[in-house]
Amino acid sequence: MSTVGVSEGAVVGQGQLRGVVALDGPAGTGKSTVAKRLAMALDARYLDTGSMYRAVALAVLRAGVDPTDEVKVAEVADNAVLQVGTDPGKPGITLDGDDVSAEIRGPEVTLAVSPVSAARHVRELLVDQQRAIIADAVDTVGGIVVEGRDIGTVVSPEAPLKVYLTASADARAQRRTKQDNAAGRESTVDAALKDVQRRDNYDSSRAVSPLRAADDAVEVDNTDLDLAGTVEALLDLVERRGLRVTG
Repeated sequence: MSTVGVSEGAVVGQGQLRGVVALDGPAGTGKSTVAKRLAMALDARYLDTGSMYRAVALAVLRAGVDPTDEVKVAEVADNAVLQVGTDPGKPGITLDGDDVSAEIRGPEVTLAVSPVSAARHVRELLVDQQRAIIADAVDTVGGIVVEGRDIGTVVSPEAPLKVYLTASADARAQRRTKQDNAAGRESTVDAALKDVQRRDNYDSSRAVSPLRAADDAVEVDNTDLDLAGTVEALLDLVERRGLRVTG
């Protein structure tokens, strides 16, 4: 599998991030939006590792393979060609040359992504690629905000700032419903809550890279925080760690 990170807009400037911000947490906490806003505020690159697993899940579905069949899933992953953008303003992702940024957010992929991402071979492939993208970003522009479920524990355990973003299940279900409806995907709070709970159980109990906070992660509960408040809290953590270069 070939995965290439592409940055189309991250440039070195005042307020530039130095190093890696690892942002982990369960579904529905707003990680993607928060991470993108944080990266833009810090003139940094951005990596949505979840989109990579979703793209592989889509490849599995297109191939007509059972998402729980690890052997066949591994074969699909080996042949899938992904290209992931790292510009927080327009990240995007392609699968075999097709822009699948919208398609990977559909309900079929959402159901398939947990078993696909639990496959050991898939995780090994993507973790290697994610580490390469992170290293390139740090070397090229100085810093990157990376979001997922195992960034601080597996992908980048040496990250100078690890954050575990969480919120109540009800709050996450409401946010997911608003997000889906805004994107034209039919959703209800009850259905979103069941999906959030299903993914929480699956992701936290899988054998390979389970969802959990790194021992040295800072937990941020944004149940009662809006987007701006959450980004501000993370910017404060960046400042406290001395990761923001100004002037």
